Amino acid sequence: MNKLNIMDWVALTLVIVGGLNWGLVGAFSFNLVETIFGGMSAVSQIIYILVGVSAIYVAAISMKLSKQ
Repeated sequence: MNKLNIMDWVALTLVIVGGLNWGLVGAFSFNLVETIFGGMSAVSQIIYILVGVSAIYVAAISMKLSKQ
């Protein structure tokens, strides 16, 4: 069985953070990323991009891991 490497853990963490942020947006109309980093600042955009790329990465490794 493959163990998760550091990249896998970073991607999983970012996906969890993104999921929690969307949960807050849906439940309370509260965007934690925008509250911390400002509305659509360069840092916020980078975080959103990293979360999206991480979601693609996690989807790819989950298919690989499910075959084992």
